[in-house]
Amino acid sequence: MIEDIRFPRYVLTLLDRLEDSGFEAYLVGGCVRNALMGLETHDYDITTSALPDEIKSVFSDMRIVETGIKHGTVTVISDAITAEITTYRSDSTYEDHRHPQSVIFTSRLQEDLSRRDFTVNAIAYSEKRGLVDMFDGIAHLKQGALCCVGDADKRFDEDALRIMRGLRFMSEYGFRLDNKTSSALHEKKELLNEISAERVNSELSRLLCGNSVFLLQVLREYWDIFAVIIPEIADCQGFKQHTHYHDRDVWEHTIAAVCSIDPVLHLRLTMLLHDLGKPAAYSFYDGAGHFKGHGAISADICRRTMNKLRFDSETSHKAQFLIERHDMVMTDDPILIKKHLNKFGSDLYFDLIKIHIADDMAKSPDAQGRIATYRSAAETANKILSQNECFLLKNLEINGNDIMKLGFVGKEVGLVLDWLLNSVIEGKCANKKDALFDYLEQNRNNI
Repeated sequence: MIEDIRFPRYVLTLLDRLEDSGFEAYLVGGCVRNALMGLETHDYDITTSALPDEIKSVFSDMRIVETGIKHGTVTVISDAITAEITTYRSDSTYEDHRHPQSVIFTSRLQEDLSRRDFTVNAIAYSEKRGLVDMFDGIAHLKQGALCCVGDADKRFDEDALRIMRGLRFMSEYGFRLDNKTSSALHEKKELLNEISAERVNSELSRLLCGNSVFLLQVLREYWDIFAVIIPEIADCQGFKQHTHYHDRDVWEHTIAAVCSIDPVLHLRLTMLLHDLGKPAAYSFYDGAGHFKGHGAISADICRRTMNKLRFDSETSHKAQFLIERHDMVMTDDPILIKKHLNKFGSDLYFDLIKIHIADDMAKSPDAQGRIATYRSAAETANKILSQNECFLLKNLEINGNDIMKLGFVGKEVGLVLDWLLNSVIEGKCANKKDALFDYLEQNRNNI
């Protein structure tokens, strides 16, 4: 991290226009934070002493969007950049733990910065005046500390979504919360019930796809906050499994599983939710390490959770599919692999391999012997695909018209094709037209 930061010329041109028109203007928020951390920046926010109508006048030759104008924000769009430009402001009281009842425009930068969430987001930059850091944000960046601006209880009470943002910053950037911020975050967690599902979804999705090392600590230390969003988590915290496959409680196993899989949203959601049905399935526990039916219960929890949080149908369906099958038997037998590829499709088949590996990696060493088999299955599946081996009807060398010419009609045609495909998959017949006709003729009475 360096304090002598640079921004693209086309961004600074916007500041120059405002300054040349007699106004103060600064880049602020995430773009400054990311630049100080050496991270790539795509979104730029500018704060200025200019009022909204004055901003519109300065940029009258550019495309203007007034979506946030009642809060003082004008979006300026050019070929090179889209930037939100907001008048210095202070907020009145908040009516719904998310939005201020009104905003008050001010001429002082300090008032604007003092209303922001975290000190690392309250750093401003002007090419003429350099960095303005009134709340020790730069020092906190260097320490990896996430601290609220002013009173932490007040900041979270004003906007409860900041609770999720704080956790996301920990997961994405590796920040640690200072004691006051952490305590306030726990204390105010129930306010998340006041926040729209779409907003919680957005923060949760980004949080789950953060760095595994950082995410592990977030899920472990702040499980009670996640339990506000997904209540079944509370039952998993401290729930012992009493099997030689598990040396962790359900929630600790879940955390390890989430952090053992690729940072792809539907995969991490799958691992987050895959065992939440175990407490409800405990009455079906067989004493040998199996909570019978927990996959179906967990899939139902997944369905309800993802509906509640307004996830898109594709992500929801993928996660439910994987959870329902997360404890199915998978081997490296080529015939079974072809049948799975046929039934599930290659993308979901490889996802199943990944969740089986992540699930076992999060268990005791006794359960990890199967991981080599799963990896072997993935290699075999890749070989099947690369060699264009037949496991789908569309790859069969004969089709429905060929079957009808032999006198089969109606549903018989589909049944014969499925039977022939299965015969090819099981190695009973080569996928050659003549061989398929001969095999069909020899076994016609056995279909």
